[in-house]
Amino acid sequence: MNKSNPPSVTRIALASFIGTAIEFYDFYIFGMAAALVIGPVFFSASNPASQALSSFLTFAVAFLTRPLGALLFGHFGDRIGRKTTLVASLLVMGVSTTLIGVLPGYDVIGGWAPVLLCVLRFGQGIGLGGEWGGAALLATENAPAGKRGWYGMFPQLGPPIGFLCATGSFLLLAFLLTEQEFKDWGWRIPFLASSILVMAGLYVRLALAETPIFARVLQQHKNVVFPFRDIIKHHTVSLFMGALAMVVCYALFYISTVFSLSYGTASLHIPRQQFLGMLCIAVVFMAVATPISAKAADQFGRRPVLLVAGSFAFFSGFLLKPMLESNSPIIMTAFLSLELFLMGATFAPMGALLPELFPSALRYTGAGMAYNLGGIMGASFAPYLAQRLVAEGGLGWVGGYVSLAAFISLLAVYFMRETRDNLWE
Repeated sequence: MNKSNPPSVTRIALASFIGTAIEFYDFYIFGMAAALVIGPVFFSASNPASQALSSFLTFAVAFLTRPLGALLFGHFGDRIGRKTTLVASLLVMGVSTTLIGVLPGYDVIGGWAPVLLCVLRFGQGIGLGGEWGGAALLATENAPAGKRGWYGMFPQLGPPIGFLCATGSFLLLAFLLTEQEFKDWGWRIPFLASSILVMAGLYVRLALAETPIFARVLQQHKNVVFPFRDIIKHHTVSLFMGALAMVVCYALFYISTVFSLSYGTASLHIPRQQFLGMLCIAVVFMAVATPISAKAADQFGRRPVLLVAGSFAFFSGFLLKPMLESNSPIIMTAFLSLELFLMGATFAPMGALLPELFPSALRYTGAGMAYNLGGIMGASFAPYLAQRLVAEGGLGWVGGYVSLAAFISLLAVYFMRETRDNLWE
């Protein structure tokens, strides 16, 4: 593909969207499996609370390795190009997820089961760490002037679609299989299905050329030898401010999905099919919020949109306990819908904001590291901490966790300069 034949908006949107959709599908199916079956399958028999905590710790492993993946793939993305690196990250991610689907449980291989599970979660984290930054750059570095927020929305639409696919698959299994069949083997099907999605993603991405902005970097020999060193030396503040701005997105999402699913089915005794159906309704609100927020970020700036959405997220934490414990499916669905709407509103501008914090030659590394460091702060231990907070102080403390995460991101955005009018180098 040459300069006279640039990629269409549809192709850019599909190529940047499909990777993040698969990324979030892979993470969601593990999160749901962690809430439902990972503990009993991969850990020795003990009390259910201990199994749940162990399960959520394996959930955290991939988040802890994501910055390493961002560093690794970001290095090559800023050295040799976006396209090749995106293809590699998708392969690593897909292979790791598929192998989880065939991994024997504790009853078969004993203590090796949790060890190998953590190894594959490590691989997932490495691949996922390199995914988002490249997808965001694929979109924004092809964007016309004044539309980076809108183009940056394309990878941000991946989460609600990935979530719908993940939740839909578990919901379908809940109707087709008995509880025992699901625990014995049914939960593995969504992991195996990931291989099909990865092949589709590879087909789309292999047809793309390098982004014009990075092609210019290569042509002018501006690519740097060790991008992370330059990030630490010259852009440390941008890196950590971007990471802190991401905290609220992750906290909103994983508390309202992974933790709520576990708490709703185990403690509130809501049937799994019913709660998954509630989440399917709620995630539609996240999909609706994403284009609205992206459009507003182009019109009014990234900071105003994030400050407004973050403020609502702060106050939403006070609603968690009364609405989740209401015993009303309508009220609980309304709360989940509110939280995921706010997740979409805070997440959408990040597709443009994080890349805009860094120069072209360092953008893959910088944006990816900020995104994934935010994941460690806001999501890696969110279900685990929420489980502990419930045990120690009750559900109200989990709402406080959400409000605290929102407050941290609000402070970061408040002290951050507006990036909407930053020129691409």
